[in-house]
Amino acid sequence: MRLALDEAAAAARGGDVPVGAVVLSADGTTVLAAGHNEREATGDPTAHAEVLALRRAAALLGEWRLSGCTLVVTLEPCTMCAGALVQSRVDRVVYGARDEKAGAAGSLFDVVRDRRLNHRPEVIGDVLADECALLLTEFFRDR
Repeated sequence: MRLALDEAAAAARGGDVPVGAVVLSADGTTVLAAGHNEREATGDPTAHAEVLALRRAAALLGEWRLSGCTLVVTLEPCTMCAGALVQSRVDRVVYGARDEKAGAAGSLFDVVRDRRLNHRPEVIGDVLADECALLLTEFFRDR
């Protein structure tokens, strides 16, 4: 989560909402890819930290299936990112701060654990939640 927090800080420096993500290998010891929000920087509405990290991990592995991998992200994924997590077949999602307004890993929705879908990653929430939330609070307060 500390690496994801570093990514989130990079997003804030670029004027984007401070959310960062990393994808860990199946053994949990290697960072395959990282990303942070780049919507403002790129003008791409899909340039969320999770999506960018998943794309980069898939490119590195040469495979869209990220079976065994873990995605660590500073903010609970939205519906778009939750869908990408299910489609990429990650085994686990670890997030920091809950998102009561748009979270899709248990707060507002629970897309990642919906039994109607073909894949349901394990979800671990509230990891360094206060630190993750503080970045967001400070970013929006300064705006």
